[in-house]
Amino acid sequence: MTPPIQPRPQLDRLAVMLLLVCCSFWGLQQILIKVTVPAIPPLWQASLRFAGAAWLLVLWCRWRGIALPWGNGSLRAGLLAGGLFAAEFVCIYIGLEFTSASRLTVFLYTSPFVVALLLPRWRPAERLQRWQWVGLGLAFASVALAFAEGFGHAHPNQLLGDGLGLAAGLMWGLTTLVLRTTRLASVSAEQALLYQVAVTAAVMPVLSWSLNEPWSLSYPAWAWWSLAAQTGVGAFASYLTWMWMLRHYPAMHMASFTFLTPLFALLFGVVLLNEPLTLQLGLALVGVATGIVLVNRARKPVQPT
Repeated sequence: MTPPIQPRPQLDRLAVMLLLVCCSFWGLQQILIKVTVPAIPPLWQASLRFAGAAWLLVLWCRWRGIALPWGNGSLRAGLLAGGLFAAEFVCIYIGLEFTSASRLTVFLYTSPFVVALLLPRWRPAERLQRWQWVGLGLAFASVALAFAEGFGHAHPNQLLGDGLGLAAGLMWGLTTLVLRTTRLASVSAEQALLYQVAVTAAVMPVLSWSLNEPWSLSYPAWAWWSLAAQTGVGAFASYLTWMWMLRHYPAMHMASFTFLTPLFALLFGVVLLNEPLTLQLGLALVGVATGIVLVNRARKPVQPT
């Protein structure tokens, strides 16, 4: 077990570039999932995606000679992170049955607030200062503005769906907390991610079966290409990059960039699905960018209490 790596105090150019690439693909991934659902049911789609990502991780580790020492004391924390990660996606998929995607997206992105409130208990250096809270709030409000048009569409049991969206945000935040404050902070990024995708790959087929989703492997070529991108780029490459960055950069500075993901999804909707480009989206992009700048400004040293 190697000691945890001390994160750098600020994001550098490499980190910003990687975050922008990851968030842009995660936005595109929302479009890919949406257009692929008519061909592959959502939970079965997630089952194939995370099972494929687990195999890719194992092959990657063998090719790179990366050890996966299961006796290093990380199993309990790994299963906890995997359970939280799986629970997040379960809440998202079931929540969409009861509330609109717009409302669920806003509730999901309460996750950075969970991290900001709880992480300083174990990592005092990552406590946000007042203007950083302002930036975080501005970014969240901007996402809410971008999706405000979808708030008026009532769904049966909407409060249940909203609650599941909020629970998904909580699970996402708690997953980050476990990755930063337990023995997982000392394992490789590959092992930390493998715990998450393997547990999710085990849980999703059970849920898919319980909801009577039809299972098949006979799909059109375009659906397989979509699933391949979600698996290889999304659940493998981009998540592995995120795991690596969590070991080297401040979690809250990284979390502020995730507010770009739903806005990238809206932008890809404009470009790929001919959805309208609205003033709200433009204002939201400006607001999120401003919030990210505020959160990532060079901070004053935290004075000991």
